[in-house]
Amino acid sequence: MNKLRRVLPILLLVTSALGQLRPTPPKVKAGPISPITVVQGGKTSLEMMFRIIPGFHINSNKPTSDLYIPTKVTFDVPTDISIAGTQYPEGEMINLPFDPDTKLSVYTGDIAVKALVMAAKSTPSGTYRVHGDFRYQACDNRACYPPTAVPIEFDVKVAKPVSTATHHNPAQSPHVHN
Repeated sequence: MNKLRRVLPILLLVTSALGQLRPTPPKVKAGPISPITVVQGGKTSLEMMFRIIPGFHINSNKPTSDLYIPTKVTFDVPTDISIAGTQYPEGEMINLPFDPDTKLSVYTGDIAVKALVMAAKSTPSGTYRVHGDFRYQACDNRACYPPTAVPIEFDVKVAKPVSTATHHNPAQSPHVHN
């Protein structure tokens, strides 16, 4: 019985710590990304939609302090395909009840992140899978949660350029044929 009294507080502490390690459900959901088609040596636009769960906000890509973790999209792209020019929406400036003097730049609701997908001229035609992450830190009006990421993926179809050569018909006889 005496041994149980010594072990019980340790067991409760370990159980409590394990409960805190349990992952929290994501506060952001990524919308499906339609396949992208880009010609060899060309570029095309990409739009990714994300929904922040009601009751939460996430820091914008340009938070008001270096202490806040910015939202960022990262990609793992196949060789000869690149993604550049990522554009994030402007953040909404809000004050929270626990610190009404501090303005925060945040996203709420639905947001769109845009970028350019480019294929090198040497990229073989075919379909390539791009993987990435939407990294963010979610907060509610009382607390902030550990930074996390939502995986994203989409297909990029690389096509050969359409020939721009014009076809000429051979000279026609000026005579009318019946």
